[in-house]
Amino acid sequence: MAESLKIIPLGGLGTIGKNMMAIQYEEDIVVIDAGVLFPGEDLPGVDLIIPDTTFLKDNRDKVRAILITHGHEDHIGAIPYILKDFNVPVYAPKLAKGLMELRIRPRKILKERTIESIEPENKIKIGKFIVHWFRVCHSIPDAMGIVIETPLGNVVHTGDFKIDHTPADSNPTDLGVLSKLAEQGVLLLLSDSTYAEVPGYTPSEKIVGETLEKVIGESYGRVIVATFASLIARIQQILDAAVKYKRKVSFVGKSMKDNVKLGLKEGYLEAPNGLIVSTEEIKHVAPREVVIVTTGSQGEPTSALTRIAKNEHKELTIIEGDTVVISATPIPGNETVVSKNINNLLKLGAKVLHDKIALVHVHGHASQEELKTVLNVTKPQYFVPIHGEYRHLKAHADIACSLGMEKKNTFVLEDGDVLTVDGNHAMISGRVKAGPVYVNGPQAWAIEEKLIEDRKSLAREGILFIVATIDSRASVILREPEIFSEGVIPTDMALLLDNEMGTVIKESLYRQIGSNLDNASLENIIRDEVSALLIHRTGRKPIITPVIIDLGGGNVNVW
Repeated sequence: MAESLKIIPLGGLGTIGKNMMAIQYEEDIVVIDAGVLFPGEDLPGVDLIIPDTTFLKDNRDKVRAILITHGHEDHIGAIPYILKDFNVPVYAPKLAKGLMELRIRPRKILKERTIESIEPENKIKIGKFIVHWFRVCHSIPDAMGIVIETPLGNVVHTGDFKIDHTPADSNPTDLGVLSKLAEQGVLLLLSDSTYAEVPGYTPSEKIVGETLEKVIGESYGRVIVATFASLIARIQQILDAAVKYKRKVSFVGKSMKDNVKLGLKEGYLEAPNGLIVSTEEIKHVAPREVVIVTTGSQGEPTSALTRIAKNEHKELTIIEGDTVVISATPIPGNETVVSKNINNLLKLGAKVLHDKIALVHVHGHASQEELKTVLNVTKPQYFVPIHGEYRHLKAHADIACSLGMEKKNTFVLEDGDVLTVDGNHAMISGRVKAGPVYVNGPQAWAIEEKLIEDRKSLAREGILFIVATIDSRASVILREPEIFSEGVIPTDMALLLDNEMGTVIKESLYRQIGSNLDNASLENIIRDEVSALLIHRTGRKPIITPVIIDLGGGNVNVW
């Protein structure tokens, strides 16, 4: 039987974020990217979501390398959590390498693992694969696509890209490489689908630079720009405008400061001496001569901009005449919190510019005409749209079919699907485990759905604590049940706390106290009966936590 190639998405297909793709031929597996997904408000207490790597762990002896396309969090953010499980090299563009090292250094695993920087066209043999990268234009320097030469043919993974002929970092997408590959034959194209529903072309980054320069030049007060810390090219545009208009620049937010420091060190950013000053020094500069660059463009709860908008930041407060530029488009799900920040900033007296009213941001992904260009240039035998929600993947597949690709050669996959490809046919041949893994603090846990539901219930309805003190040997209740609540609506509880609820608890205890049930069973019974009462009387269901204290020695003050 002829050997086949397996394409196994473990993240990024069906959602925007936590990108990870495994490609297997015989006993060799390479992994492309290892990203995170930032949770919405529907996942209380969850810091990050990363891909489930069970399949890779089950095939640990076959995993040869991790290949990185670029340094955005949705492509590298999971590295600190998964690298400890795989003693394999990581190959990445230089900037992505530096950003990953910033994240894994505190976890003390760098000495045990190798991260190697790559340059375009440098070929690396990995098992039966030969791998090389090519330049693409995206919203971060050093963005790359990846070519994997396999015994069955060439696989092209575009990474995130757009076709911008005037990019901020002067590195356009290298269509020449793709054209040469087409002459050899492209077995499979894996292409970014994030903006597959958007007609036309993505505007150039040059437009944003011109807008930022105009704002910085014309504003009479401080200019505060909120953007992604990884948008190095955007930061350079801000620095250039500040130099032109003789303003000082200060950076706020740990990730922003870390990335700027790295960008300056590695030559991705340029700033003359004296341009960049601390937030303490900026207080002594006239507002007309100040630019502040901060994190928080997505309304993250703990970000600098959100704290500034709430008037809770320890170093910065909005003053009359400030212009705040939100140089980003809200990620789906973040629109409400971003809108709240805008409203709060306006209330504090700032002028606010955002993507709905000014050209202060363009996205880094190809629109429909650019996607058509890549399809037409590569002429793949098989096509898999990647990076996007299902609707984006489907829209991209429809584009491919409109250009003449046969539907049977176009596959809209979801995380966990196994696509088996050979030179003559391709088919979805199975599934592997590929659910979300939630991160709380420094640890990653495959949190059960019930725990998430409990957290949601706690946020919605609050929690009720019931303490009952009994003597199981004497079959008596020693004290009146104590009831405490947090986050429960007072009017719902007022009548129940002192009469009905206490009566239900005592009656439940008296029925069961002499039946040789253990404390856990008694607690479950109380939980069920109090829950039924609350649902009946209030329609609400807070988390109920009974605690039985069994003194077991007979006592006075029996209720």
